[in-house]
Amino acid sequence: MQFTFLGTGDVRQVPVFGCGCAACVRAQQQPERRRGPTSALIRHDGQTTLLDAGLCHLEKQFAPGELDRIFLTHFHMDHVQGLFALRWGMGPNIPVYCPPDEQGCDDLYRHPGLLAFQPFLRPFDPVPCGDLLVTPLPLIHSKITFGYLIEHRRKRLAYLTDTVGLPAGTLSWLQQRKIDHLVLDCSYAPADSAPRNHNDISMALALHQQLSPAQTWLTHISHEVDNWLADNALPAGVAAAFDGQIIEM
Repeated sequence: MQFTFLGTGDVRQVPVFGCGCAACVRAQQQPERRRGPTSALIRHDGQTTLLDAGLCHLEKQFAPGELDRIFLTHFHMDHVQGLFALRWGMGPNIPVYCPPDEQGCDDLYRHPGLLAFQPFLRPFDPVPCGDLLVTPLPLIHSKITFGYLIEHRRKRLAYLTDTVGLPAGTLSWLQQRKIDHLVLDCSYAPADSAPRNHNDISMALALHQQLSPAQTWLTHISHEVDNWLADNALPAGVAAAFDGQIIEM
């Protein structure tokens, strides 16, 4: 299985429009430091699975029939905006799996085009996708949101974005499993006040300790976090992911 970080930025992305901070200036000068909307791609056994669809112009990045399925974490615009043009394309339907959000986003449910929305996912009820097994995990966010445990040939990757901490049930469920790679939301530098909707560095490192994965990758990263990372080191086993990075499992 090959897991690719297509985007690792928060809703503002990096560089932030109009911002002159050190992280944004570096990203303007060095394209490899830019961060697009958080999303990922899984290639396994000749199949392709997209995790979230926040990148614009998906219709230009994938050929008709290339995407076997799409899993959405939630329906905030920075995680679904690429679907609005993709849906009016031609070719085979693309199955779309999502949390039980009756509202969805705008008119995607009413006019899905080639998007074949599947029955709402249920917490902890796994979905087999060939040799891939995807289990939805409830998260804590301002919209109904699922993370996913992705299992392939005895290897496990937990994809947990967007969230602030974890529900007790999700935390307990994950602690009972050996996780090889933990992909974890981290949108804020450490702060005195409790963050909203997204983890800060302190919360992300605490979850790394609680879940004990072989490796944790931070994603949904803001320019504030990039500035913090420029002056602070992460502990062993924790790293900030970057756009285009590939994990081989």
